[in-house]
Amino acid sequence: MTAPASPQGRTTAYPWVLIGLLWFASFLNAADRSILVATMPQIRAEFGLDAGHLALINSVFFWVYAVAAFFSGQIGDRTRRSRVITYGLVFWSLATGMVSLTTGFAFLLATRFLVAVGESSYYPSATALISDWHPDRTRSRALSLHQTGLFAGAGLGAVIAGGLADHFGWRAPFAVFVVLGLIYAAVLGRFLREPAAPQTPATGPKVKTSHLRTVLGNPAVLGLCLVFFLANGASTGVMVWAPTFAHDALGLDLAGSALIGSATINLAGFLSVPVGGMLADALARRYRFGRFLALAIGLALAAAFLALLGLADSAATVAAILLASSLGKGVFDGCIYAAMHDVTAPNVRSTAVGLMTMTGFIGAGVTPLVVAALSGRLGMGMGISALAGAYLAAIAVIFLFRHQSLAAMHRLASNQAPGS
Repeated sequence: MTAPASPQGRTTAYPWVLIGLLWFASFLNAADRSILVATMPQIRAEFGLDAGHLALINSVFFWVYAVAAFFSGQIGDRTRRSRVITYGLVFWSLATGMVSLTTGFAFLLATRFLVAVGESSYYPSATALISDWHPDRTRSRALSLHQTGLFAGAGLGAVIAGGLADHFGWRAPFAVFVVLGLIYAAVLGRFLREPAAPQTPATGPKVKTSHLRTVLGNPAVLGLCLVFFLANGASTGVMVWAPTFAHDALGLDLAGSALIGSATINLAGFLSVPVGGMLADALARRYRFGRFLALAIGLALAAAFLALLGLADSAATVAAILLASSLGKGVFDGCIYAAMHDVTAPNVRSTAVGLMTMTGFIGAGVTPLVVAALSGRLGMGMGISALAGAYLAAIAVIFLFRHQSLAAMHRLASNQAPGS
């Protein structure tokens, strides 16, 4: 690994080089988990699975990811975040390759368990490392640009996976992406750097306990965790089932259904996440609660359009509704990590994001099952539309915790954050 940057490193180009390096890691993180979503119709046919089986496969992934992220976030505050990122990429890439070897439902569940453990290591440490290098004036923009990699990976990865599966079978994309991941892990191992003055204290059991107690004792953090539970749950329910909805309702092949049901969603996120970051920075300069207002604006747009999906009856209409709703969700995604960092001290940011990721992915594990249950009664289109209610509930939580969020920001500004 290269030597740490000089104390003046924050004014050099490296903070933005870091965004480029982590962008492709974020791409792979999302692409690897999206392969299964794009290939579910073929997997369903080969193993004789029903909607409940497919929902359970996805839910197990998200629940394992949730628990593992809780612990990986604490690890990111106790050791070098660059190492957590690099070793995590190696682990989840190898696990992704193992999916191609599965011979049945139980084996598939086991491999998705391993992929979830590996992928959970990434976001808590990556977002904290970005905030270590970027001051408040550029933090939202930096985090939102990094976040575009997630949408590019989920959208383009699904399309690539669908195309490979159409021509070579569903196992092929899993084998291709393991090679890409291992090659890029070597790149990260060479070029990722830690800041010259790490913002984490000495390691040890006492520090770990202090981090967790600090985070759990901050009501603003808990409020954002609930917001992420609702918002990430809703968006994941859409992401998991939209390609299959497009395949079954519109009669598209796997590449076409991935294009309508996944690439459209992620193109919108790719375009709107930077807008969310810029909007959050602009509102934060005018209002102390500005980044939280940006969160609410994005969720309101997402809910308004998603509610219409059950009425769509053509590929163009489905694509337009998913695009519009996902533009709003992208605005939210461009603000959420910066909002969390607004209410947490630097030395506990990875732990806080790990906790938020855990709650968000518990929600992500619930909603595929909810949509599967509703689709049997209302149809899948209406089942997906019902998730708009979760977006609206998240908006309510943002404003219910307004006082606690403002109090946490005031404490940090006064250098009186809990546990500091």
